[in-house]
Amino acid sequence: MFSGSIVALITPMTAAGEVDFTSLRRLVDYHVASGTDAIAAMGTTGESPTLSTAEHLEVVRAVVEYTDGRVPVIGGCGSNNTRQAIRLSRAMEQMGVTAGLSVTPYYNKPSQAALMAHYTAITEASALPQILYNVPGRTGCDLLPETVGRLAELVPVVGIKEASGRLERVSQLKACCGEDFLLFSGDDELALDFVRLGGHGVVSVTANAAAAGMAALFAAALAGDWPQAEVINRRLLPLHRELFCDTNPIPVKWACAELGLIESPMPRLPLIPLSASGQQRVRAALLQAELIGRG
Repeated sequence: MFSGSIVALITPMTAAGEVDFTSLRRLVDYHVASGTDAIAAMGTTGESPTLSTAEHLEVVRAVVEYTDGRVPVIGGCGSNNTRQAIRLSRAMEQMGVTAGLSVTPYYNKPSQAALMAHYTAITEASALPQILYNVPGRTGCDLLPETVGRLAELVPVVGIKEASGRLERVSQLKACCGEDFLLFSGDDELALDFVRLGGHGVVSVTANAAAAGMAALFAAALAGDWPQAEVINRRLLPLHRELFCDTNPIPVKWACAELGLIESPMPRLPLIPLSASGQQRVRAALLQAELIGRG
């Protein structure tokens, strides 16, 4: 279906906090030109919790339109409300996304049996291919490999974005789900090792600011050119880290504005813009990544 560098796309906002569709189109063109392998719109990095359902679907629909078939589009369709996740999945199935990205229900803290029931209900209601999204640090629940293995038997479930920060999950997931099940890292800093262990790529925050570098990094890794991948990863490592010096996506939106990719670094409340000290840290990382010059 796809592999390599998949950007967890930010949602650019105007200074007034409304979706900036002009900057969104610019971002899509930037990723296509830079070799990004797929675009994941309206995930956590896209600030999906703060957009209305109408805005959420409008952003995904716009990304599908702007890509015009040039790269696959993954649409965030997860929710802690199973009925809402079904509504989003059905809507995205109609608008032509390649797959949905379905985060585990946050705040509810469902059991493994409840997670099984949640995803089963979604797949019974929509034929949209689903990439599961496990990010325990955000959601308060951990989708265990054994449960993923059972979910992998459901026809629409094609892969997982694994952001537990535990590299041993790669071998565990491969054992439970088989070789064809798609495994994507949700942690930029660990992503090269994730692929080295058998993963298929990354759903990346860093790629928002360093699209060409991330595309080259994972093209090298998937081709088995580990020395070249290591060289690129060392250059990007400070950026992997400093883009999380504050709550994602605050730092990466500031970085994208600094690079001229979007007009405003503004996130939507309850998030606020990056502090002066955070700006210094991210600017230093952009310099080390050779994305900006000195002075």
